[in-house]
Amino acid sequence: MIPPADHPVIAAPRIGVLLTNLGTPDAPDAGAVRRYLAEFLSDPRVIEIPKVAWLPILHGIILRTRPKKSAHAYAQVWSEEGSPLAAITARQARGLQARLGDGVIVEWAMRYGNPGIGAAIERMFAAGATRILVAPLYPQYCAATTASAMDATFAAIAAKRWQPALRTLPPYHDDPHYIAALKTDLERQVAALDFTPERLLLSFHGMPQRTLELGDPYHCHCRKTARLVGEAMSIAVDVAFQSRFGRAKWLEPATDVVLKAYPAQGVTKIAIAAPGFSVDCLETIEELGIRGREEFTAAGGTHFARLDCLNDGDAGMTMLDAMIRRELAGWWPAA
Repeated sequence: MIPPADHPVIAAPRIGVLLTNLGTPDAPDAGAVRRYLAEFLSDPRVIEIPKVAWLPILHGIILRTRPKKSAHAYAQVWSEEGSPLAAITARQARGLQARLGDGVIVEWAMRYGNPGIGAAIERMFAAGATRILVAPLYPQYCAATTASAMDATFAAIAAKRWQPALRTLPPYHDDPHYIAALKTDLERQVAALDFTPERLLLSFHGMPQRTLELGDPYHCHCRKTARLVGEAMSIAVDVAFQSRFGRAKWLEPATDVVLKAYPAQGVTKIAIAAPGFSVDCLETIEELGIRGREEFTAAGGTHFARLDCLNDGDAGMTMLDAMIRRELAGWWPAA
């Protein structure tokens, strides 16, 4: 059928894949960090206390004191590509695009900061993506991460007259592709060390204890990931939770406490990995790799190795490719 002359140009329908991660400031300076933290810490999924009580603390204390300290930490991990979180996520998107080919549009976005989820969805829709798979790159489900990313996604399409069909990547904490990727990559990195670790410590991002009590499955997902990795690698692993914030009780044991206690227990050679992070970032490079090393060696440790996240390496990209193809089944002919 020939369309009328005044019919608007509509792009041919395509499939879109959107990789999302947490976020990062635009620069390693106090002003950029302040803007980022203001957005991040204003999310009710992240801070689950009434705004009337929280906002005076956020704007009166935290945003006046924390940005300078955090900017110093960011400066230690910033590269010529910018923030490692953004740079590596971009490489993952490019790598996935190369694997899937031109039949799929692959974009990436950050929940907080730039590039934003809304802008990415607009670009995909303008390019003809009428079906979009949103993939929050959080293996373990947490309301403060996975649910928040989906909140932003739903909000981005809520006002659209013509809304794309949506699918979401489920949590993959026990997915065989994920466990196999961790096994392959961690064993490769451990084999390359010039010492044999006496312990492998798996450090996950911490969450307030209250989130577990309210029904968040995050703690259970982390524990299951650690158990499956230990079984796959045939080694004993320890589990800890990092990045405590505020005075509330958080999931335990705390990573810094475990690191400081190891030497007194006779453990002086360790490797530490962060399987809850899909790419390396401030929390892995600076918090674990720099501060964690300092805490461990100050307590008497002699050998310390921070193992990389899956990032855009072969094992991680093979995992991502397999999971995305599976979730596109029925939409994408090549799935």
